[in-house]
Formats: sequence, structure tokens, C-alpha cells
Amino acid sequence: MEYKGWHSRGYLPHFDSEDIVQFLTFRLADSLPAEATVKLRQATHPESLRDDMLDRGWGACWLRSDPIASLVEQAFLAFDGARYRLHAWIIMPNHVHVLLTVFPGFALGGVVGSWKRYTAREANKILGRAGAFWQDDYWDRFIRNEDHFAATVAYIDQNSVKAGLVSAAGLWPWGSARFRA
Repeated sequence: MEYKGWHSRGYLPHFDSEDIVQFLTFRLADSLPAEATVKLRQATHPESLRDDMLDRGWGACWLRSDPIASLVEQAFLAFDGARYRLHAWIIMPNHVHVLLTVFPGFALGGVVGSWKRYTAREANKILGRAGAFWQDDYWDRFIRNEDHFAATVAYIDQNSVKAGLVSAAGLWPWGSARFRA
């Protein structure tokens, strides 16, 4: 398998390489209004702004539904240990965060694409709808060192608390923090 290194599929840069830890965020198709995506493209620190906007809970928030959140979590867990190693994850009402290491022979884009295709098809069946479920692309950031790794796990674990959904990370039913609580 040949890895792409730094590449872009439009306006988001991506880094694809084997054996590196990656922090991913992807969101539901309706989770950010058009004005918000324009602000993100113009922002000095788009990651912080994006996360604040997503935590506002815009859009239909289909991931708030237990059957759909469970579907997404099971998709993440399905190939843990075979194609990638999951370190941390959280399924928020309108977006997800995942920290993982993709194993040699598997591309990050292929893993994310597989999750999104499968879960979109099945979630749309559950919802009795058709059309875009996830945003077209995803955000990724490679983890630089152990401190960055620890900070990212803490961010993922605390996201539901920060968004005001629960009082303690371990209480959120759709994230890895409940296994560490």
C-alpha cells in the first residue's frame, strides 16, 4: 500500500501515513449552517471555532438517538485490533471524535469512508430517510507526542461535559470515557 502523505481533497489538508496516531472529527451533513462554514474557512484557529460551533448542537442531531449512536459505535469497534487501534472516541449529537492508529496496509481515508458509508446507509434506514447523512470530508490531526496524545484523550473524554450534556465524562453513554470511569 502506498500512503499519500500530505494531501487535500478540496479545502481540508490531510496526512496519511502508517503507524501514526490520528485525531479525527467528522460531523453530520446538516450540523453547521452555511454561514458557519464560511467563518471556519476564514478563521485563524478554525479547530477551536469548529468545535465550539459543533457543541452548540445545530442540525437534526440524529446521533442523539440511541439506535443510531449505537450503530456508529459498533462500526468503530468492528475492526478495532484488525485495521486500526481505537484509543478514544465520543459520539456527540451532531459529530464524532475518534483517536486511532491505522495499521499498515490500511489507509485513513479508507477506514473513515467505510465507517461513513455503512453508518449513513443504516442510519437512513432507521430514520426512514434518504440523502446526505455525514459531511463529505473529515478533519484529521496527527498526534505529535505523548503530551498531545494525553490532551487529545482528555478533550475527547470531556467533550460531552463541555457541551453541557452530562456532569461527568463517564456518564455519557456513547464514548470511551465510560470504560475508564
